[in-house]
Amino acid sequence: MYLELRHLRTIKAIEDTGGLARAAEALNITQSALSHQIKGLEEQVGTELFVRRSRPMRLSAAGQRLLRLAQRVLPEVRAVEDEFLALRQGRAGRLHIAIECHACYDWLFPVLEQFRRAWPDVDIDIRPGLAFRALPALQNEEVDLVISSDPEKLDGVVFNPLFDYSPTFIAAANSPLAQKAYVEAEDFLDQTLITYPVDRARSDIFSGLLTPARIEPKTHRQVELTAVILMLVAAGRGVAVLPDWVLREVRYRPDYITKPVTEHGLQKRLYAATRTEDAVQPYMAYFLRLARTEPVKLQRGAAAMTTGAVSGDVAL
Repeated sequence: MYLELRHLRTIKAIEDTGGLARAAEALNITQSALSHQIKGLEEQVGTELFVRRSRPMRLSAAGQRLLRLAQRVLPEVRAVEDEFLALRQGRAGRLHIAIECHACYDWLFPVLEQFRRAWPDVDIDIRPGLAFRALPALQNEEVDLVISSDPEKLDGVVFNPLFDYSPTFIAAANSPLAQKAYVEAEDFLDQTLITYPVDRARSDIFSGLLTPARIEPKTHRQVELTAVILMLVAAGRGVAVLPDWVLREVRYRPDYITKPVTEHGLQKRLYAATRTEDAVQPYMAYFLRLARTEPVKLQRGAAAMTTGAVSGDVAL
């Protein structure tokens, strides 16, 4: 038996209206065409679908089975049609995000919460497990956006600038470096440096200062969580360099001191990498606007932080 959606819509329309004429009108076809369609369907089924001598028309037992099928299938088909319409109109889509940044969650979650309220039909997911193959995953359409501070030239990928931020030195309040106006590469020679567990090439402090200066810290310790890094620093177990928005609250606590890295400070920029064609999607453009403005509020909330510095480093 070969069923089409129009067959199920016909069964449903006749059941709802109680007669051929009204059903034909509801389906916007002629009564003759509707009768011909029913006859062909009954020939496929091998039995009558309606009790024709009844008024209004009633479904036979076979017709009731098709009605139950129509009642299950047609709402699902309508839902898919609505989803496709929303996609064409830019009201729905998918926003799966890969993060090359341990500290980005601090500003990303508030951004996503605002985004979710404005675009409830967009499927949101975060894929932290793709941190070290995020850009290939973007090209392969496994994810739709990558948060990164390391732009590359890739076919079909655009790196949308989000905001600038300042990697900032933090140490315990009793650190010998507390009296310095800023820290330099040589200051790390006798320090235990605590960073996130990332490659040095993707670490702000190594790529921006220590590696070019050919300076190696006394000890290098990698820690996954920001809260643990801050706890170890407060206990005098090491020093760290973290994005300025991470330090907006702790920089004024008596347990810590914070200093610029170098006299003029380090400056980095965070990007949202997307496929070129996706960057103009309405919901993607909305997300990018939020991601450019909300993190800046975090920075401005820390009164002494550099104005305009922002978003987090992929690695420190």
